[in-house]
Amino acid sequence: MRVLQFPKDEKQVTRLFARAVANDPATEDAVRQVIEQVRRRGDRAVAALTKRFDKVTLHPSQFEIPAQRLREAWEGLPQPLQKALQTARERIEAYHRKQLLKGFVYKDALGNRMEQRVNPVRRAGVYAPGGRASYPSTVLMDIVPARVAGVDEVILLTPPGGLDSEGGRAVLGAAWLAGVDRVISVGGTPGVVGLALGTETLPKVDIIVGPGNRFVATAKKLLYGEITIDMVAGPSEVLVLADETASPVLVAADLLAQAEHDPDAQAIAVLIGDYDVAALQREIRSQTAELPRRAIIEQSLKAKGALIRVNSVEEALALAEQKAPEHLELLIRDAQTLARRVRNVGAVFVGPYTPESMGDYAAGPNHTLPTGGTARFFSPLSVWSFLKTSHVLECSKKGFEALAETVTTLADAEGFGAHAAAVRRRLTR
Repeated sequence: MRVLQFPKDEKQVTRLFARAVANDPATEDAVRQVIEQVRRRGDRAVAALTKRFDKVTLHPSQFEIPAQRLREAWEGLPQPLQKALQTARERIEAYHRKQLLKGFVYKDALGNRMEQRVNPVRRAGVYAPGGRASYPSTVLMDIVPARVAGVDEVILLTPPGGLDSEGGRAVLGAAWLAGVDRVISVGGTPGVVGLALGTETLPKVDIIVGPGNRFVATAKKLLYGEITIDMVAGPSEVLVLADETASPVLVAADLLAQAEHDPDAQAIAVLIGDYDVAALQREIRSQTAELPRRAIIEQSLKAKGALIRVNSVEEALALAEQKAPEHLELLIRDAQTLARRVRNVGAVFVGPYTPESMGDYAAGPNHTLPTGGTARFFSPLSVWSFLKTSHVLECSKKGFEALAETVTTLADAEGFGAHAAAVRRRLTR
């Protein structure tokens, strides 16, 4: 794991912080081909592509998993896992209920009535990735806010491979617990495209949320406009700010918790002042040797990880703002106060008792977060992701007449005579 000194190694730090979301032409070309095939051939393309990518042969009649199978999956889970999922769901729901928005109505002095209405989308697609691991926690994080928002129909999409495994059953059980309406099990990218465009079997949704590989992320980006999305996500990441009060044992543990996601995950520690780097390196080596995903961790740390030495808290906070990390851990003095100074971040974890793992599973805030520097403009998945607003206007006769000259003057200035005429004809009736 490389050790860098800031500001001496500023160029290397900048390269390390560069956006990691896939944006290469080859990926985009491959996804565009999938979009075109699904647009032209519908279910037949989804089935063919699922066989090609996931090595699973499905007839369109087999795309949807029967509701009874979801219930059976839930009932077959070990009781401790059921209890953990129930606790997590309750906490996620409690937190997200505080995000509900209300509209408003007001009348101005002229008697004009204006209203902002808040409504949920009618149909939401939630993608739960498969592959290296199964994520029942993500199923809860993505479905529960949609249910709280009042979405009419929530559809889970998850690849077909591995659904009979222990992890696959946990995903299906979590979907049942979260209150999903339907589960579609087809290949990731063709499934996302199918839900975005609609096919003979797959219903067209209004939004697709949830993390995925670079092909799924690229599909969401290219389909934006056909649907809305939560964000364009890339590999997961953590930035840990640590001063001499932070235990090397805990800093190492939190870096490794991030690195075990996949080889592209990024775990970086910013070490302030005279932090004992050697002690941290020993802990990283020692703890890695004990972990079941050791090979993945070692790949991640070698390719993407780093220990960055800085001279002051101010430099550390500036680097955090520059990185705009998905997860930011503050293992430093006065962490609660300093947390308020970082604007560009997905989620902040304050103090020694708040490892990222708490947010990933059971604290309550959502763990679907912006990555790759996109926390500068994206927000975490929330109830708001599934809500939209509309305006309602009703002008009184007095209000119409009072604003008519303003409206016609502006319309004339922009060269829109029909706009102006629509007002003047009412004045002369």
